[in-house]
Amino acid sequence: MRALISGGGTGGHIFPAISIANEIKRQMPDSEILFVGAKGKMEMQKVPAAGYKIIGLPVRGFQRRLTLKNVSFFFNLLASMIKSRWVVNQFKPDIAIGVGGYASGPTLRTTTTKKIKTLIQEQNSYAGVTNRILSKKVDKICVAYEGMEKYFPAEKIVITGNPIRQDILNLNEKTADAASHFGLQANKRTILVIGGSLGALSINEAIHQDYQKLIDADIQVIWQTGKSYFPQVTGLVKELSPKGVIVKEFIKRMDYAYAIADIIISRAGAGTISELAVVKKPCILVPSPYVAEDHQKKNAMALVNKQAALLVENKNTKKELVDTALKLINDEIQKKILQQNIAEFAKPDAAKTIVNEIKKLLGTK
Repeated sequence: MRALISGGGTGGHIFPAISIANEIKRQMPDSEILFVGAKGKMEMQKVPAAGYKIIGLPVRGFQRRLTLKNVSFFFNLLASMIKSRWVVNQFKPDIAIGVGGYASGPTLRTTTTKKIKTLIQEQNSYAGVTNRILSKKVDKICVAYEGMEKYFPAEKIVITGNPIRQDILNLNEKTADAASHFGLQANKRTILVIGGSLGALSINEAIHQDYQKLIDADIQVIWQTGKSYFPQVTGLVKELSPKGVIVKEFIKRMDYAYAIADIIISRAGAGTISELAVVKKPCILVPSPYVAEDHQKKNAMALVNKQAALLVENKNTKKELVDTALKLINDEIQKKILQQNIAEFAKPDAAKTIVNEIKKLLGTK
Protein backbone atom coordinates (compact mmCIF):
# COMPACT_ATOMS: atom_id res chain seq x y z
CA MET A 1 0.00 0.00 0.00
CA ARG A 2 1.40 3.39 -1.04
CA ALA A 3 0.30 6.39 1.04
CA LEU A 4 0.95 10.03 0.23
CA ILE A 5 0.63 12.35 3.25
CA SER A 6 0.56 16.11 2.69
CA GLY A 7 0.46 19.17 4.91
CA GLY A 8 2.33 20.79 7.77
CA GLY A 9 3.44 24.27 8.76
CA THR A 10 3.10 23.78 12.52
CA GLY A 11 3.44 20.92 14.98
CA GLY A 12 -0.36 20.78 15.13
CA HIS A 13 -0.37 19.46 11.56
CA ILE A 14 2.95 17.63 11.51
CA PHE A 15 2.71 15.44 14.62
CA PRO A 16 -0.74 14.04 13.74
CA ALA A 17 0.57 13.28 10.24
CA ILE A 18 3.54 11.39 11.67
CA SER A 19 1.24 9.53 14.08
CA ILE A 20 -0.92 8.40 11.13
CA ALA A 21 2.18 7.29 9.23
CA ASN A 22 3.44 5.33 12.25
CA GLU A 23 0.08 3.59 12.61
CA ILE A 24 0.01 2.71 8.90
CA LYS A 25 3.43 1.09 9.29
CA ARG A 26 2.29 -0.71 12.45
CA GLN A 27 -0.78 -2.19 10.78
CA MET A 28 0.74 -2.63 7.30
CA PRO A 29 4.52 -2.96 7.69
CA ASP A 30 5.15 -3.31 3.95
CA SER A 31 3.52 0.05 3.15
CA GLU A 32 5.44 2.81 1.40
CA ILE A 33 4.87 6.34 2.72
CA LEU A 34 5.87 9.66 1.17
CA PHE A 35 5.24 13.09 2.70
CA VAL A 36 4.72 16.32 0.78
CA GLY A 37 5.35 19.58 2.68
CA ALA A 38 6.10 23.25 2.11
CA LYS A 39 9.72 24.26 1.56
CA GLY A 40 11.20 26.12 4.52
CA LYS A 41 8.55 24.92 6.98
CA MET A 42 8.96 22.72 10.07
CA GLU A 43 7.91 19.53 8.34
CA MET A 44 11.07 19.57 6.21
CA GLN A 45 13.07 18.79 9.40
CA LYS A 46 10.56 16.97 11.61
CA VAL A 47 9.42 14.39 9.06
CA PRO A 48 12.92 13.12 8.12
CA ALA A 49 13.77 13.06 11.85
CA ALA A 50 10.82 10.66 12.26
CA GLY A 51 12.26 8.42 9.55
CA TYR A 52 10.13 9.35 6.53
CA LYS A 53 10.91 10.83 3.11
CA ILE A 54 9.48 14.24 2.27
CA ILE A 55 9.33 16.39 -0.88
CA GLY A 56 8.92 20.16 -0.53
CA LEU A 57 6.66 22.40 -2.61
CA PRO A 58 7.29 26.15 -3.02
CA VAL A 59 3.72 26.93 -1.92
CA ARG A 60 3.15 29.80 0.51
CA GLY A 61 0.15 31.23 2.33
CA PHE A 62 -2.00 34.00 0.88
CA GLN A 63 -1.74 37.22 2.89
CA ARG A 64 -5.10 38.71 3.88
CA ARG A 65 -3.85 42.23 3.39
CA LEU A 66 -2.45 44.18 0.44
CA THR A 67 1.17 43.14 0.04
CA LEU A 68 3.60 42.41 -2.79
CA LYS A 69 4.04 38.90 -1.35
CA ASN A 70 0.68 37.99 -2.89
CA VAL A 71 2.15 38.51 -6.38
CA SER A 72 4.59 35.64 -5.81
CA PHE A 73 1.83 33.56 -4.19
CA PHE A 74 0.25 32.75 -7.55
CA PHE A 75 3.58 31.82 -9.17
CA ASN A 76 4.42 29.56 -6.20
CA LEU A 77 0.96 27.99 -6.35
CA LEU A 78 1.31 27.23 -10.07
CA ALA A 79 4.78 25.76 -9.51
CA SER A 80 3.41 23.68 -6.63
CA MET A 81 0.56 22.34 -8.76
CA ILE A 82 3.02 21.26 -11.45
CA LYS A 83 5.38 19.65 -8.93
CA SER A 84 2.56 17.90 -7.04
CA ARG A 85 1.36 16.40 -10.33
CA TRP A 86 4.89 15.10 -10.96
CA VAL A 87 5.08 13.65 -7.42
CA VAL A 88 1.74 11.86 -7.79
CA ASN A 89 2.66 10.49 -11.23
CA GLN A 90 6.00 9.20 -9.93
CA PHE A 91 4.84 7.79 -6.58
CA LYS A 92 1.47 6.44 -7.77
CA PRO A 93 -0.27 6.45 -4.36
CA ASP A 94 -3.20 4.20 -3.48
CA ILE A 95 -4.38 6.75 -0.90
CA ALA A 96 -3.69 10.45 -0.30
CA ILE A 97 -4.06 11.91 3.20
CA GLY A 98 -4.22 15.64 3.89
CA VAL A 99 -3.67 17.03 7.38
CA GLY A 100 -4.02 20.75 6.64
CA GLY A 101 -1.37 23.34 5.87
CA TYR A 102 -0.12 24.91 2.66
CA ALA A 103 1.01 21.73 0.90
CA SER A 104 -2.33 19.96 1.27
CA GLY A 105 -4.11 22.10 -1.30
CA PRO A 106 -2.03 21.43 -4.44
CA THR A 107 -1.36 17.80 -3.53
CA LEU A 108 -4.94 16.76 -2.81
CA ARG A 109 -6.29 18.78 -5.69
CA THR A 110 -4.09 16.62 -7.92
CA THR A 111 -5.10 13.31 -6.32
CA THR A 112 -8.83 14.05 -6.42
CA THR A 113 -8.54 15.03 -10.10
CA LYS A 114 -6.89 11.66 -10.77
CA LYS A 115 -9.62 9.80 -8.85
CA ILE A 116 -7.18 8.54 -6.23
CA LYS A 117 -8.83 7.71 -2.90
CA THR A 118 -8.38 10.74 -0.66
CA LEU A 119 -8.95 11.43 3.04
CA ILE A 120 -8.51 14.66 4.99
CA GLN A 121 -8.02 15.02 8.73
CA GLU A 122 -9.32 18.27 10.24
CA GLN A 123 -7.87 18.90 13.70
CA ASN A 124 -9.80 22.03 14.67
CA SER A 125 -13.37 22.80 15.69
CA TYR A 126 -13.31 25.45 12.94
CA ALA A 127 -12.43 24.02 9.53
CA GLY A 128 -9.62 25.63 7.56
CA VAL A 129 -10.25 27.12 4.12
CA THR A 130 -8.15 24.49 2.30
CA ASN A 131 -10.01 21.58 3.85
CA ARG A 132 -13.40 23.21 3.22
CA ILE A 133 -12.58 23.56 -0.49
CA LEU A 134 -11.20 20.02 -0.70
CA SER A 135 -14.15 18.47 1.17
CA LYS A 136 -16.35 18.53 -1.93
CA LYS A 137 -13.98 16.16 -3.78
CA VAL A 138 -12.43 13.91 -1.11
CA ASP A 139 -13.82 10.53 -0.09
CA LYS A 140 -13.62 10.75 3.72
CA ILE A 141 -13.21 13.49 6.34
CA CYS A 142 -11.90 12.59 9.81
CA VAL A 143 -12.67 15.20 12.49
CA ALA A 144 -12.06 15.74 16.20
CA TYR A 145 -15.17 17.76 17.10
CA GLU A 146 -18.91 17.32 16.77
CA GLY A 147 -20.97 19.71 14.64
CA MET A 148 -18.53 19.76 11.68
CA GLU A 149 -21.34 19.19 9.18
CA LYS A 150 -21.66 22.97 8.98
CA TYR A 151 -18.36 22.91 7.05
CA PHE A 152 -18.32 19.49 5.41
CA PRO A 153 -20.75 17.08 3.71
CA ALA A 154 -22.25 15.12 6.62
CA GLU A 155 -22.13 11.76 4.83
CA LYS A 156 -18.32 11.96 4.57
CA ILE A 157 -17.61 12.81 8.22
CA VAL A 158 -16.20 10.36 10.78
CA ILE A 159 -15.41 11.53 14.32
CA THR A 160 -12.01 10.03 15.10
CA GLY A 161 -10.29 12.55 17.34
CA ASN A 162 -6.80 13.87 16.64
CA PRO A 163 -3.83 11.48 16.42
CA ILE A 164 -1.38 11.87 19.30
CA ARG A 165 2.17 10.76 20.04
CA GLN A 166 1.94 7.30 21.57
CA ASP A 167 4.78 7.95 24.00
CA ILE A 168 2.52 10.21 26.09
CA LEU A 169 0.43 7.24 27.24
CA ASN A 170 1.07 5.62 30.67
CA LEU A 171 2.85 8.69 32.09
CA ASN A 172 2.57 7.60 35.73
CA GLU A 173 5.46 5.22 35.13
CA LYS A 174 7.72 8.04 33.87
CA THR A 175 7.71 10.60 36.72
CA ALA A 176 11.02 9.52 38.25
CA ASP A 177 12.76 9.40 34.86
CA ALA A 178 11.27 12.79 34.00
CA ALA A 179 12.65 14.37 37.18
CA SER A 180 16.09 12.96 36.41
CA HIS A 181 15.92 14.11 32.78
CA PHE A 182 15.16 17.74 33.71
CA GLY A 183 17.18 17.83 36.93
CA LEU A 184 14.08 18.45 39.06
CA GLN A 185 12.55 16.93 42.20
CA ALA A 186 9.87 14.31 41.48
CA ASN A 187 7.76 15.16 44.55
CA LYS A 188 7.75 18.94 44.11
CA ARG A 189 4.90 20.90 42.47
CA THR A 190 5.70 21.64 38.82
CA ILE A 191 4.20 23.85 36.11
CA LEU A 192 4.78 23.11 32.43
CA VAL A 193 4.66 26.15 30.12
CA ILE A 194 4.36 25.53 26.37
CA GLY A 195 3.39 27.91 23.59
CA GLY A 196 2.99 25.57 20.66
CA SER A 197 5.80 24.42 18.39
CA LEU A 198 6.62 28.00 17.36
CA GLY A 199 6.37 29.58 20.83
CA ALA A 200 3.95 32.22 22.16
CA LEU A 201 5.12 35.77 22.86
CA SER A 202 2.37 36.68 25.34
CA ILE A 203 2.93 33.55 27.45
CA ASN A 204 6.70 34.04 27.35
CA GLU A 205 6.45 37.68 28.43
CA ALA A 206 4.14 36.79 31.32
CA ILE A 207 6.47 34.07 32.64
CA HIS A 208 9.52 36.28 32.11
CA GLN A 209 7.86 39.08 34.07
CA ASP A 210 6.67 36.95 37.03
CA TYR A 211 8.98 33.93 37.31
CA GLN A 212 10.12 35.17 40.73
CA LYS A 213 6.56 34.67 42.05
CA LEU A 214 6.81 31.00 41.08
CA ILE A 215 10.24 30.62 42.68
CA ASP A 216 9.00 32.29 45.88
CA ALA A 217 6.06 29.84 45.96
CA ASP A 218 8.57 26.93 45.80
CA ILE A 219 7.23 25.75 42.43
CA GLN A 220 9.32 24.12 39.71
CA VAL A 221 8.82 25.29 36.13
CA ILE A 222 9.59 23.73 32.74
CA TRP A 223 9.36 26.60 30.27
CA GLN A 224 9.48 26.03 26.50
CA THR A 225 10.00 29.42 24.85
CA GLY A 226 10.14 28.50 21.17
CA LYS A 227 12.97 29.53 18.86
CA SER A 228 12.20 33.24 18.43
CA TYR A 229 12.01 34.13 22.15
CA PHE A 230 14.82 31.92 23.47
CA PRO A 231 17.65 34.43 22.73
CA GLN A 232 15.95 36.90 25.12
CA VAL A 233 16.21 34.50 28.05
CA THR A 234 19.54 32.77 27.41
CA GLY A 235 21.12 34.89 30.14
CA LEU A 236 18.62 33.50 32.65
CA VAL A 237 19.14 29.82 31.86
CA LYS A 238 22.09 29.18 34.20
CA GLU A 239 20.71 31.53 36.85
CA LEU A 240 17.27 29.92 37.02
CA SER A 241 18.14 26.25 36.63
CA PRO A 242 19.40 25.81 40.25
CA LYS A 243 16.15 27.42 41.42
CA GLY A 244 14.03 24.82 39.62
CA VAL A 245 13.13 26.83 36.51
CA ILE A 246 14.20 24.92 33.39
CA VAL A 247 14.18 27.03 30.23
CA LYS A 248 14.21 25.24 26.87
CA GLU A 249 13.96 26.45 23.28
CA PHE A 250 12.21 23.19 22.40
CA ILE A 251 11.32 20.17 24.56
CA LYS A 252 12.22 16.93 22.79
CA ARG A 253 10.85 14.64 25.51
CA MET A 254 7.30 15.95 25.85
CA ASP A 255 6.29 12.69 27.51
CA TYR A 256 8.64 13.51 30.40
CA ALA A 257 7.43 17.12 30.55
CA TYR A 258 3.80 16.01 30.74
CA ALA A 259 4.63 13.29 33.28
CA ILE A 260 6.15 15.59 35.89
CA ALA A 261 3.73 18.51 35.44
CA ASP A 262 0.99 19.17 37.99
CA ILE A 263 -0.61 21.83 35.79
CA ILE A 264 0.03 22.98 32.22
CA ILE A 265 -0.09 26.43 30.61
CA SER A 266 -0.56 26.18 26.85
CA ARG A 267 -1.84 27.61 23.61
CA ALA A 268 -5.06 26.00 22.36
CA GLY A 269 -4.03 24.32 19.14
CA ALA A 270 -6.17 21.30 18.35
CA GLY A 271 -3.29 18.83 18.50
CA THR A 272 -2.12 20.17 21.86
CA ILE A 273 -5.64 19.96 23.30
CA SER A 274 -5.92 16.36 22.13
CA GLU A 275 -2.69 15.54 23.96
CA LEU A 276 -3.76 17.43 27.10
CA ALA A 277 -6.96 15.38 27.20
CA VAL A 278 -5.00 12.13 27.03
CA VAL A 279 -2.48 13.14 29.71
CA LYS A 280 -5.38 14.29 31.94
CA LYS A 281 -3.64 17.26 33.52
CA PRO A 282 -5.32 20.49 34.70
CA CYS A 283 -4.54 23.21 32.20
CA ILE A 284 -4.79 26.94 31.55
CA LEU A 285 -5.32 27.73 27.88
CA VAL A 286 -4.21 30.97 26.23
CA PRO A 287 -5.69 30.90 22.70
CA SER A 288 -3.68 32.61 20.00
CA PRO A 289 -5.63 35.50 18.44
CA TYR A 290 -3.40 35.37 15.35
CA VAL A 291 -4.94 32.29 13.72
CA ALA A 292 -7.62 32.02 11.05
CA GLU A 293 -11.15 32.74 12.27
CA ASP A 294 -9.96 32.74 15.90
CA HIS A 295 -10.18 28.93 15.83
CA GLN A 296 -8.00 28.44 18.93
CA LYS A 297 -10.56 30.35 21.00
CA LYS A 298 -13.25 28.02 19.66
CA ASN A 299 -11.09 24.99 20.52
CA ALA A 300 -10.52 26.28 24.04
CA MET A 301 -14.18 27.14 24.68
CA ALA A 302 -15.20 23.58 23.81
CA LEU A 303 -13.29 22.60 26.98
CA VAL A 304 -14.03 25.65 29.12
CA ASN A 305 -17.78 25.22 28.63
CA LYS A 306 -17.47 21.69 30.07
CA GLN A 307 -15.32 22.84 33.03
CA ALA A 308 -12.41 20.93 31.52
CA ALA A 309 -9.93 23.83 31.34
CA LEU A 310 -9.39 27.44 32.43
CA LEU A 311 -8.89 30.27 29.96
CA VAL A 312 -6.78 33.43 30.07
CA GLU A 313 -7.16 35.84 27.16
CA ASN A 314 -3.98 36.57 25.22
CA LYS A 315 -4.22 40.31 26.00
CA ASN A 316 -4.43 39.61 29.75
CA THR A 317 -1.47 37.29 30.22
CA LYS A 318 0.84 39.76 31.96
CA LYS A 319 -1.90 40.70 34.44
CA GLU A 320 -3.48 37.30 35.04
CA LEU A 321 -1.52 34.26 33.86
CA VAL A 322 0.93 33.56 36.68
CA ASP A 323 -1.58 34.51 39.40
CA THR A 324 -4.16 32.17 37.81
CA ALA A 325 -1.55 29.39 37.73
CA LEU A 326 -0.64 29.91 41.39
CA LYS A 327 -4.30 29.85 42.42
CA LEU A 328 -4.96 26.66 40.42
CA ILE A 329 -1.92 24.72 41.62
CA ASN A 330 -3.01 25.37 45.23
CA ASP A 331 -6.66 24.38 44.66
CA GLU A 332 -6.91 20.58 44.91
CA ILE A 333 -10.68 20.51 44.29
CA GLN A 334 -10.45 22.62 41.10
CA LYS A 335 -7.57 20.53 39.80
CA LYS A 336 -9.53 17.33 40.32
CA ILE A 337 -12.61 18.73 38.51
CA LEU A 338 -10.51 19.85 35.53
CA GLN A 339 -8.70 16.51 35.41
CA GLN A 340 -11.89 14.47 35.41
CA ASN A 341 -13.61 16.63 32.81
CA ILE A 342 -10.74 16.94 30.32
CA ALA A 343 -10.39 13.15 30.37
CA GLU A 344 -13.84 12.97 28.72
CA PHE A 345 -12.30 14.51 25.58
CA ALA A 346 -9.54 11.89 25.30
CA LYS A 347 -9.35 9.76 22.15
CA PRO A 348 -6.05 7.87 22.47
CA ASP A 349 -6.84 5.55 19.52
CA ALA A 350 -7.48 8.27 16.93
CA ALA A 351 -4.62 7.22 14.62
CA LYS A 352 -5.82 3.61 14.69
CA THR A 353 -9.38 4.71 13.84
CA ILE A 354 -8.14 6.86 10.93
CA VAL A 355 -6.07 4.01 9.49
CA ASN A 356 -9.11 1.73 9.75
CA GLU A 357 -11.02 4.29 7.66
CA ILE A 358 -8.17 4.27 5.13
CA LYS A 359 -8.39 0.48 4.89
CA LYS A 360 -12.15 0.69 4.35
CA LEU A 361 -11.62 3.14 1.48
CA LEU A 362 -9.13 0.77 -0.11
CA GLY A 363 -11.22 -2.33 0.55
CA THR A 364 -8.47 -3.99 2.57
CA LYS A 365 -8.57 -5.75 5.96
